Amino acid sequence: MQSKFIKATPQFPLIYQHQHHHKAYFNVVACANNSSSENKNGFKILGKTLGDYRTKLSDLDKSLMQDKINIWVSKTTNYLNELTSPLVKNVQDKNPPLGNSYETDDMEELFMSEHTIDIKTPTGNLSLAAVISIEQFGRMNGLTGKKMQMLFQALVPENVSGNARNLVEYCCFRFLCRDDSEIHPCLKDRAFQRLIFVTMLAWEHPYSNSKDSSEKVSFQRKLVRKEAFVRIAPAISGLADYPTAHNLFKALAGAQEGISFQVWSTYIDELLKVYEGRKSYIFEESPPISGERILCLGSGRKRPVLKWEKNMAWPGKLTLTDKALYFEEIGLRGQRDAIRVDLTRHGSRVEKTRVGPLDSDLFDSAVSITSGPDSEAWKLEFVDFGGEMRRDVWYAFIKEVISVHQFIHEFGPKKYDQSVQNVYGAKKGKQRATNCAINSIARLQALQSIKKLLEEPTKLVPFSYLQNAPYGEIVHQTLAVNFWGGPLTTRFKEIKSAANGEVSGVYSNHVYDVDGSVYLRKWMKHSSWSLNDSIAFWKNSSVRQELVLSKNHVVGDKNLVEKAAITCRDKYQVVESTQATIDAAMIEGIPSNIDLFKELLLPLTMAAKSFDKLRRWEEPLLTASFLAFIYALIFRNLLSYVFPTTLMALATFMLVVKGLKEQGRLGRSFGKVTIHDQPPSNTIEKIIAVKEAMRDLEKYMQTVNVFLLKIRTVLLAGQPQITTEVAMVLLFGSAVLLTIPFKYILSFFIFDIFTRELEFRRETVKKFMRFLRDRWETVPATPVSVLPFKSNDAGPVIQKKERNNLINLERTKRKQ
Repeated sequence: MQSKFIKATPQFPLIYQHQHHHKAYFNVVACANNSSSENKNGFKILGKTLGDYRTKLSDLDKSLMQDKINIWVSKTTNYLNELTSPLVKNVQDKNPPLGNSYETDDMEELFMSEHTIDIKTPTGNLSLAAVISIEQFGRMNGLTGKKMQMLFQALVPENVSGNARNLVEYCCFRFLCRDDSEIHPCLKDRAFQRLIFVTMLAWEHPYSNSKDSSEKVSFQRKLVRKEAFVRIAPAISGLADYPTAHNLFKALAGAQEGISFQVWSTYIDELLKVYEGRKSYIFEESPPISGERILCLGSGRKRPVLKWEKNMAWPGKLTLTDKALYFEEIGLRGQRDAIRVDLTRHGSRVEKTRVGPLDSDLFDSAVSITSGPDSEAWKLEFVDFGGEMRRDVWYAFIKEVISVHQFIHEFGPKKYDQSVQNVYGAKKGKQRATNCAINSIARLQALQSIKKLLEEPTKLVPFSYLQNAPYGEIVHQTLAVNFWGGPLTTRFKEIKSAANGEVSGVYSNHVYDVDGSVYLRKWMKHSSWSLNDSIAFWKNSSVRQELVLSKNHVVGDKNLVEKAAITCRDKYQVVESTQATIDAAMIEGIPSNIDLFKELLLPLTMAAKSFDKLRRWEEPLLTASFLAFIYALIFRNLLSYVFPTTLMALATFMLVVKGLKEQGRLGRSFGKVTIHDQPPSNTIEKIIAVKEAMRDLEKYMQTVNVFLLKIRTVLLAGQPQITTEVAMVLLFGSAVLLTIPFKYILSFFIFDIFTRELEFRRETVKKFMRFLRDRWETVPATPVSVLPFKSNDAGPVIQKKERNNLINLERTKRKQ
């Protein structure tokens, strides 16, 4: 049931004092069953007698009294304007204006009443925001702030109860954990929105930092920082989720350092409008949609949707549900029957593409959708005359629906698995996962309405974001435990693991959530459960001294999804910073990339390709002859000291360079790759250069250049930590080579190389290479500087003749 708040106008200035009158601040009454439309602000303010405010005239603050008189005059004027306004309003005035005085009062005018909580704590005085949050949520829980404080101290150890931030979490989470709806019903109340905003401020600053005896507070002008938002917002149903909370904060904050109350309330209002709008979706003149929820519609004159087929674009109405995509084509004969593409099938894909007449790629505003490897691809163009993000947003919508069904297939129980009967609530796991995706799509729609989107909208929807994020599979595991985990309903000793023993032996029984919910070992069919990161995470996933209110609300610690999401966020930030160095190393222009290619001596890759052919046994006779020759050299003891000496010299060189660079004796430009810019060219030469074949060559050369730049970074201490780690590995390898006979080590190494592609080792090699690839992605590329072009006497003449010859050759081919 939606709770209503009681409203009253404050009558006294808000002066927060630390030295006098400690029990005369807050007596907040909330969530009362009063549905009167007059209660807009939502807080009942209990006044005092005149005897409680006896003071000397000399103690009054003149500027403060002047401000209060101005506020009272403004309120009186607004009240009189409301009385003299027409009783009948126009149709356009259905929604109240944003400038309503009762809705836009500063936050210091909202919380003037008595409080019961003891402000003084062993670690410092509580801040005003903390007192408001604790007292308000205490009364919403049916107690007072003082009783909540005493109860919390009795439930947890002293080291936990001594932190006021944990007390704020306890009061807030105890109220929030009682609701498991799709979106929290109290969010419709503006007073509850303000209370959550104040709670985030209280979590960020639980103690008062003011040195004066009084502290005037203006919450309306304060900003919520990232840490507080990521901690509190996902705990509210439907408002945010842990995997993408940091990206949601980035979108709402924009260029600011935090989120203001205006942005916060606007975001919640738009989110509620999305949920209300979904209730009114009707699929007109079409076959009924049974068992599916309509998420969003795409149609309109300013924002049409075009379906390209056989070089023709047909407008129509697009409907996205939680299982499929419907398109109603509008042709010359009117509207046709809707066609459907299933998004739940294995192998469904959505990709960004270009469309245009005569198979051209003129318009970069379309997506290609397939429902499987054998299905026909849909090409839908999202035209938007008011912006450029519509295609990207719809791409995120469709991809999220596909991703959540892929998640259910990989991490959930099988369709007819009877073991779900043994876990309470496991039957609703699929619906919980689907609701998580549906809520994320609603949030993305709200952000689109208020124009607070990121450049990549897929970062705002969890399942699409986690597919390509490092540590994303571990977050998937925690989400699976959260959705399908629950108490056991029957006693049984052991449930067999998935077929073929895919689960690691470390999971002797099952996986448990922080509240004791069980996720059966039988359901761990995905290969990520056997990864080292997964095993290490679940070994350290227990909560020890903290207070667990539910699987999503843990006081003083983080729940499993939050822990995995934070690790995923940190790893993703490392990958992004690394990618920034790679983007800086991407040089545009084919001639420049050729020069860089020569500078880095990349023709050596040809030898590597030849060796790869031998390793894959593409020519068995040649491979067998090569192995016989290598083993003959090994067992004749001809290579015993070659490799150890080389590794030691290489490691010594790297460490010496690292030391000299740390001392600043090699200069700031040491290690950079330097090439000369190309001479200016005319339009015809540019057209010849931009050919499809040359474009592919450029991309290939850029990839190879980045590879060599990373190697250069490791060798020349571009990243000291990585250089040290690699050097230590090389030194360890040299020690092993000096201890064990070299011929046996080299024989084993060659045996490993030439058996990686065989059937009995293929899966093990994939897992190991995956670990190395994740580590390689964290290595930055060496910076590249481009020097200006230097002209010579004979050089430009020769280059000009060569360019003229190319132009004449191109013209001759066109005539033929």
